[in-house]
Amino acid sequence: METVILAVVIAVVVLAVLGGLVVGSRRKKPLPPPPPAAPDITAPPAEPHVGDEAETPRDEPRRTIEEVDLPGGGAPTAVEEPPVVEAPGIEIPEPTAGRLVRLRARLSRSQNALGKGLLTLLSREHLDEDTWEEIEDTLLTADVGVQPTQELVERLRERVRVLGTRTPDELRGLLREELLKLVGTEVDRTVKTEPEDRKPGIVMVVGVNGTGKTTTTGKLARVLVADGRTVVLGAADTFRAAAADQLQTWGERVGAHTVRGPEAGDPASVAFDAVKEGKDMGVDVVLIDTAGRLHTKTGLMDELGKVKRVVEKHAPLDEVLLVLDATTGQNGLVQARVFAEVVDITGIVLTKLDGTAKGGIVVAVQRELGVPVKLVGLGEGADDLAPFEPEAFVDALIGE
Repeated sequence: METVILAVVIAVVVLAVLGGLVVGSRRKKPLPPPPPAAPDITAPPAEPHVGDEAETPRDEPRRTIEEVDLPGGGAPTAVEEPPVVEAPGIEIPEPTAGRLVRLRARLSRSQNALGKGLLTLLSREHLDEDTWEEIEDTLLTADVGVQPTQELVERLRERVRVLGTRTPDELRGLLREELLKLVGTEVDRTVKTEPEDRKPGIVMVVGVNGTGKTTTTGKLARVLVADGRTVVLGAADTFRAAAADQLQTWGERVGAHTVRGPEAGDPASVAFDAVKEGKDMGVDVVLIDTAGRLHTKTGLMDELGKVKRVVEKHAPLDEVLLVLDATTGQNGLVQARVFAEVVDITGIVLTKLDGTAKGGIVVAVQRELGVPVKLVGLGEGADDLAPFEPEAFVDALIGE
């Protein structure tokens, strides 16, 4: 009996323990999370209706329009205006007398080689045939020309033989006399700009491109203005780009009016208008810059003749100046011959007669054309153009 009771007790205990384990395991399992609460939805503010305010009106002090500060109450901002470009002031060119002194000194420095070479050869103790040939070569190298060189050498030989003695002063004086005979001292070298019976004087400037023709025209205007003359410039070089602008710039610097036409237009028409305006304005001189034409272009040279004929419908030309580059030497004579056939050249302007030039071209070109050198340019400065003086030129060649 006791055994049965003990078995029942053990069974009850076992059942109790098993029951407790089952209950404990159930308690350890996590409970599912509670369902989320419904979010609070805030209704958007209602759109204001017509005539309503967006917010609930608040009691605020009202201001009249007079009490409201308008924007931009500070100092007004100044608007910067574009700078005004002032016209260049009119220059006062250097007087002719002043520039002659300066140019004479410059010519003396640059051209002494020819004179010194001749004096050195003439000062030799024995003047044999070889020495006289060297003298001829020196003159030819200086572009004096074949015929003038032969004439000068013959006269020098005769006078040296007659004199017998050859001191440096005697030789310098002898050479000066003979060179002056070649250059010529009796020729009228005045640039004719003052006709007696009318106004204005008409001057046409011709030459090949690159000789400084347009620049010479502008510099000649400065010479005339310096002498108290009034000038109109005619930009008849319509073939070269910017030629008219270049000439107009020269004119503006001295207060000279420039007549111009369209690029590639009729140069004869521009020349005609320039003379007409010069007459209407009552100026003293009209300077006409023509196109720099190649002497091998027959059509262009014919055009130059047309310009001359059209201008002469107003009045005869007073001067036709041929501009030559002194550095071209004998090649410039070819150009001179052709221009002389088309228009009647009355005077020559030699430009670039500086240290790179050969002074003998003065003799050669005068002998070739039979017209005098009237103006010379010795530099690139605005006032580096002056009337040609034979005495000053020869003195510069042989050294004073």
